[in-house]
Amino acid sequence: MAEKPIRFGIIGCADIARKLSRAITLAPNAELSAVASRSLDKASAFAKANNFPPSAKIYGSYEDVLDDPEIDAVYVPLPTSLHVKWACLVAQKKKHILLEKPVGLNVTELDKIVEACEANGVQIMDGTMWIHNPRTHKMKEFLNDKERFGELKNMHSCFTFAADEDFLKNDIRVKSDLDALGALGDAGWYGIRSILWAVDYELPKTVTALPGAVLNEAGVILSCGAALHWEDGKVATFHCSFLAHLTMDITAIGTAGTLHLNDFIIPFGEKEASFTTVSKSGFTDLVTGWVPVPSQHTVTTDLPQEACMVSEFARLVGNIKANGAKPDPKWPSISRKTQLVLDAVTTSIAQGSKPVEI
Repeated sequence: MAEKPIRFGIIGCADIARKLSRAITLAPNAELSAVASRSLDKASAFAKANNFPPSAKIYGSYEDVLDDPEIDAVYVPLPTSLHVKWACLVAQKKKHILLEKPVGLNVTELDKIVEACEANGVQIMDGTMWIHNPRTHKMKEFLNDKERFGELKNMHSCFTFAADEDFLKNDIRVKSDLDALGALGDAGWYGIRSILWAVDYELPKTVTALPGAVLNEAGVILSCGAALHWEDGKVATFHCSFLAHLTMDITAIGTAGTLHLNDFIIPFGEKEASFTTVSKSGFTDLVTGWVPVPSQHTVTTDLPQEACMVSEFARLVGNIKANGAKPDPKWPSISRKTQLVLDAVTTSIAQGSKPVEI
């Protein structure tokens, strides 16, 4: 007998919830079961616009989703300042949590959320979608290959986009009372996660913000970067910004090879994603070219990466429900490490780019 799909409720009708509604619909082991807004009309309009099934429930308060005994898991796309309150309430209602990133405004908030999840035996996963793309697993195979890549020495990650005037004045991501981490929380989270992913989530010894961070009048970060250093000599940098053209690059350099990609957070296309690798390169005899040249690798997928994320989360929840399994600690652990580095960047910026030990 096939296992029943995991029934999702969504609290909040943020723009990103449109993408996740579709992802839940596409995931074979998930079901779109409820949506809530502080306005019943808004929730109803959201459900209609995003092709919710007729069976889905429409609620005019977040609490109604939490109190619904038929909901297994809750997706929380609320502003970061509301995460600690609502994620803890979701956990206390014994519902599993798919939580938008950043998880909290700082690691203290994250720890409160994780403690609530552990106390109530529920799974938590943050909404970092690209980690679940099949391409990501293929890239990690290259990074782990001692013959083709060697030992990681240097890495750079960049996520920028040029926000318009309306965004820079009115978006929640530039409001100190809603998403006080600004570009660092919204875009920098991805860069930090990509670096930690590449080093198997080994935390750096120090984090140093690069000079030149740009903040708005409310003190919210619009652009910044940082350098991460490990005791064994590895160095990584990232840059994030609301003020520069759309760029989503990773460069990872090893002792024997290099990995490049230009769309790591949102692939150029849903059904396939590429990256380039090169190993043991040198120059031609007259130094007029490279030998060998980089090769492109394309990975196809039946599901977009956000649906892969939902499917993996639903698989974990299903295993807990059906088999009494314990929640997978990997996901809150890597969220916490990402948040620790993010916290160190904010501290370093506040201290004039002094190194901060983790």
